[in-house]
Amino acid sequence: MRPPIRRRYAAVAGLFAVLSCTLLVAGCGGGSSRAATDPEVYLEPAAARGPDPYTASTVRNDIGPPPTGPSGVPSSPAGGQTLRTLSGSTPGLYGGTQSLGSCDVEQQVNLLVADQAKERAFARAAGVSQTEVPDYLRGLTPVVLRADTRVTSHGFRDRTATTYQSVLQAGTAVLVDQYGTPRVRCACGNPLKPPVAVKGAVVHNGQSWAGYQSDRVVVIKPTTQVINNFFIVNIVTNTWIDRQAGTDGELDKRPDVLPPVTPDDVFVYPPVMPESGDSDVPSDGSLTPTTPEQPVNPPVETPAEPPVDTPSEALPPPVNPDVPSDEGVTPSQPDLLIPNEEPASPDTFQG
Repeated sequence: MRPPIRRRYAAVAGLFAVLSCTLLVAGCGGGSSRAATDPEVYLEPAAARGPDPYTASTVRNDIGPPPTGPSGVPSSPAGGQTLRTLSGSTPGLYGGTQSLGSCDVEQQVNLLVADQAKERAFARAAGVSQTEVPDYLRGLTPVVLRADTRVTSHGFRDRTATTYQSVLQAGTAVLVDQYGTPRVRCACGNPLKPPVAVKGAVVHNGQSWAGYQSDRVVVIKPTTQVINNFFIVNIVTNTWIDRQAGTDGELDKRPDVLPPVTPDDVFVYPPVMPESGDSDVPSDGSLTPTTPEQPVNPPVETPAEPPVDTPSEALPPPVNPDVPSDEGVTPSQPDLLIPNEEPASPDTFQG
């Protein structure tokens, strides 16, 4: 009798597991089924813990004032669902404070490893083994979002993992991976992944904030090359910081070559510079200065001949710009720079 009972038990257990995945959205296979179909997007202010937190906040309180969000003309009509996509290597995409990480990574490690169920669920969402969680967290880079950003968030409720689409407010402290992608929200310890497009009209839940506009939310695209250095903006002084990936800010320095855009213009739309893609930034994170356009001199006009009824000796001798004058100085011509081409339109994400 035992074998049939075991078979019936296995069948019931399997059915229960399927129902659990459907009803609890527990992340079987990543929990992306709900994220890909449910039109709900949760708004998470920078200081809020948000739904289903994994841990207490590990945000450092002395990281400075929150940065301002994107400015300029909206990238799509009001209420539209087309979001601007930026590469994770874009200079100025993230901010921070000189020599100080936005998150306490060691505290985050301690909070997760103290709860085996949370650590196991976190590892599954992050795509690493449970034993790799501490090293995984220590390999991330603490920064601050400089624009409202769409992500896939993972929560932990009733000892079960949850998955939902959310928008993180500019000023949110996050840990990013070597491809420039946000991986942990430090206010709650929740693992993050790139967003998934939803079907139908988007329904926004949660708590909005002053200045929030759905058409100015950005999507961060992971790079295909490893980023060794992030060019972030000092949110206190609005200057550039070169932060080595995987550090807590202790090696911060001024970039050897400044990015070809000011911190205030990173999110202006239309953009003031071509979007930084994988081909624009080498794998070591350095920027190659753009070669200036060669100046072009205007054509030299030939001096007009004097009227026939004017004595030639009453006129000064003509001056040939190509021949030195009596003082041995060649008159210079004003330079005309070739205007730069208009930057290509950024990628879009259907939200």
